[in-house]
Amino acid sequence: MRTERPVKKLSLLALAGLLAGCSLAPKYERPPAPIDAFYPSGPAYGEAETTAQAVADIGWRDFLRDPLLQELVALSLANNRDLHKAALNVEAARAQYRIQRADLLPKVGVGADGSAQRLPADLRQSGAPEISRSYQVVGVVSWEIDLWGRIRSLSDQALSAYLALGETRTAAELSLVAEVTDAYLTMRADQELLRLTSDTLATQKRSYELTAQLVDAGNSTQLDLRRAEIALRTAEANHSAYTRQTARDRNALVLLLGQPLTPELSQRLDTATPLPDGLVPAHLPAGLPSELLARRPDLRAAEHRLRGAHANIGAARAAFFPAISLTGAAGTASASLQDLFDAGSGTWSFMPRITVPIFQGGALQANLDVAQVQRRIEIANYEKSIQAAFAEVADGLAGKRTLDEQIRSEQLLVAASQKAYDLAKQRFQEGVDDNLTVLDAQRTLYGTQQTLVRTRLTRLSNLIHLYKALGGGWTEHTVPLSATVQQPARPAE
Repeated sequence: MRTERPVKKLSLLALAGLLAGCSLAPKYERPPAPIDAFYPSGPAYGEAETTAQAVADIGWRDFLRDPLLQELVALSLANNRDLHKAALNVEAARAQYRIQRADLLPKVGVGADGSAQRLPADLRQSGAPEISRSYQVVGVVSWEIDLWGRIRSLSDQALSAYLALGETRTAAELSLVAEVTDAYLTMRADQELLRLTSDTLATQKRSYELTAQLVDAGNSTQLDLRRAEIALRTAEANHSAYTRQTARDRNALVLLLGQPLTPELSQRLDTATPLPDGLVPAHLPAGLPSELLARRPDLRAAEHRLRGAHANIGAARAAFFPAISLTGAAGTASASLQDLFDAGSGTWSFMPRITVPIFQGGALQANLDVAQVQRRIEIANYEKSIQAAFAEVADGLAGKRTLDEQIRSEQLLVAASQKAYDLAKQRFQEGVDDNLTVLDAQRTLYGTQQTLVRTRLTRLSNLIHLYKALGGGWTEHTVPLSATVQQPARPAE
């Protein structure tokens, strides 16, 4: 009989431990990705490129080849307010998870109190003192036994929310790298367009002055002069527009940086060379669509939110079952302070409590229905995120080849327009053609030059967004290939 009691006690403890570890949350299974196994193919995409190094593992310092741009990106990552707010949200979610996880453990506290009470003579027992006093020091332990996994499910939901916000912060970092690069490239492109407009304006001024001289000499008409003036005023208006736009581009860049430009940085931006074509690598192999699930932080965040929705269902199901809590207190009590810790002054109490939900007006079932609907919503959000990521990569791949071909054609168009303008100017100087031909050739050349600059900007922006769509930008330096083989980058949990 003496050996059976410890065995029974251990069995009961083991059973309680097993029950406390159970969960009523549905088993999580990743939904199948509602996308094709491969990216689209066709004339717009060209041949697929393969490489051992994933694009997501290329650090932004190795991807962005402009030292000035690298410095600007580093400043934005350190000072951007939106990114700082995202980091604070992660810290808040981490603290909330720690609060929720603490409910799994017993709560222990110590309290001390004293009281004094005077009763009227007709209410006092015979021989009782007029004023009664009592003092006690008690330690209290309370614990809710998580038999059905309600508290554990809530803790899992808080953990998923914390991990989702962590991935959202990483996604914000990727977006910030792309936004700063876009703002920098846009400013450089507008600076090049401003320089091009300044050259055109100077040419139009000379043409207008020459036409005015020809009119005074009787070798040209007032119509030719007005045409030359129209071209001049158009160039002046474009010059003002591009001057204003470059100022706005700089303001947008400063906003992303999160701090004012230093005089040294401002001077370097003013003296920057025209828009560079080789600022980023031209070849970015996309890999397989399934790799996006592990490489893109926004997709990992969507999956964490889906896991949290599963955990909420477990908590809603557990609310249907009885809740058991244990509260115990032990300490010392005495009627006089000096005798508080004497022998025989010990006191203790044990208060188990069980709460069984009987009738709550359908609130528990409604709460479960809400949790199940929320899970379906998160599944739809997760699937939509995957489809959007697939479309972003496909669009980037389509733009990579077609923009290269478009730029080659526009470069030939600019060269042909330049030759046409040179011939028109020569024929005008020889008296073969009138000034209208020169103005038309100049307008055509200026338009093709502007279009080429904008297309080059579109090409670079497309490569930047393709790099981001493939999950690149979350590391400063390239992850070694051996490290990516040994352990996956940015695990889901």
